Amino acid sequence: MDLKVIWDEFIDYLNGDLAIEEANVKWIAGIPFLYIRSELDKREVEHAIKKWSARSMRGKRLHSETIFFREDSSQYVYRHRFYVPQEKMFCCGNLCVDCVRLKQ
Repeated sequence: MDLKVIWDEFIDYLNGDLAIEEANVKWIAGIPFLYIRSELDKREVEHAIKKWSARSMRGKRLHSETIFFREDSSQYVYRHRFYVPQEKMFCCGNLCVDCVRLKQ
């Protein structure tokens, strides 16, 4: 799965939101930082991030994590990432306690 497609879709959704003036992502040392310029308060910006990340992940086995980093006047910076869950996807035959065959 190519996460670049998910990122592009997510940024497009954010930029299409009328309440958000500008949104972009910068990769610094391999860590994605989300820069959002908006007149909304922090809680409403985080709600928009959650809403649009869920929309861009729809139909895929992904999770997202957003951590507030800093705020400067009307610009918010978050560390945001999409990741594949760390769970077993197949039976390895070792009779593990968390075997996928035991899930219902």
